[in-house]
Amino acid sequence: MMASVFFSINCLESNTFFQVTYHEDISYKYTSYTGYFKRWFYADYNCTIAAFWSPFLVEAGDADPNGHSRNSLMNLYLDKADEAWVSEVESFDYVIISAGQWFFRPLIYYENNQVVGCHNCNIQNMTALPKYYGYRMAFRTTFRTLHRLKKYKGITFLRTFSPSHIVNGDWNKGGNCVRTRPFTSQEMKLDGYIMEFYLTQVEELKAAEKQGMRKGLKFGLLDTTEIMLLRPDGHPNNYGHSLHQNMTVTDCVHWCLPGPIDTWNEFLLHTMLKNEKDDVNT
Repeated sequence: MMASVFFSINCLESNTFFQVTYHEDISYKYTSYTGYFKRWFYADYNCTIAAFWSPFLVEAGDADPNGHSRNSLMNLYLDKADEAWVSEVESFDYVIISAGQWFFRPLIYYENNQVVGCHNCNIQNMTALPKYYGYRMAFRTTFRTLHRLKKYKGITFLRTFSPSHIVNGDWNKGGNCVRTRPFTSQEMKLDGYIMEFYLTQVEELKAAEKQGMRKGLKFGLLDTTEIMLLRPDGHPNNYGHSLHQNMTVTDCVHWCLPGPIDTWNEFLLHTMLKNEKDDVNT
């Protein structure tokens, strides 16, 4: 799950996740239904979980006249949150946001409908900006948009940057991820671009948390970056399959194998229960 995703949870019963229950896919009931926008209803707990797929969190579109491809140039409107998720989240009790590898794409950055620069675009006379710039501004716009939503009273969690484990080349140029065992903490350290992405997110979250206190909005951290850095065994490598085409792909980005990804749910459950306990003791 490396594209930007909102997972939203709306439950009227506490202790929702303590017992096994079964869901009903109710995605088709909503006008926003697509293969990437999904909703599941758990009748036993009157609880809905939704996934809203927004690759950059902000408004985006193809800049390449040849259309969209895996590495085509895209326009990013850094001061405009993607209305696809904005229109959906106001009624949810918990919202979990994430963003990651899409920001490595060739991107043209816009603010106030004016080009301010680009990343990896190879366009002459255009200001080159680092990928971290667009990443920071996308999260800043996302958090500020949540602050402005009049009916939103939920708790926002940031799930931190999830690293890939590609070695021996790019994902589409012979790279792979053949390890079947975790790294030890001595073998792998959090540094370089992964650290930069992580710190960028956390800094924007802290600013959002400070501003949210004035409105009574809560923000929390699902700090998964370092632990996932140690789990190269969680990717399907060349056993991956394309979602839209009958073909295998070398996938060292998505977490498709059981084990590592399950810890995210444990983190979320712990954080939700801690928040509930804090509210009772307040």
